[in-house]
Amino acid sequence: MENTDQRYLVQQNKRADGGASPPVFARVMRGKDGKFEGVSFIKNKEKATIMTVADAQEAIAWAAKKKGNAHEYETRIICVGQ
Repeated sequence: MENTDQRYLVQQNKRADGGASPPVFARVMRGKDGKFEGVSFIKNKEKATIMTVADAQEAIAWAAKKKGNAHEYETRIICVGQ
């Protein structure tokens, strides 16, 4: 059995406010078959999706392409403990 390294979150911080607003975290939406469908960003870190680095990169790419205001945020992959 392969042990996948699922311990990463995607975090976004608003660039314009200088760090005044709290960060938001990615929650990945998947279909019934487990296929990636999109990302929503939520404030609750505990409800955010814990994922592999590849899944996190897919979420960032989707958000950059589909979210109109993605350029307003600094997006990064963080480890669960951070």
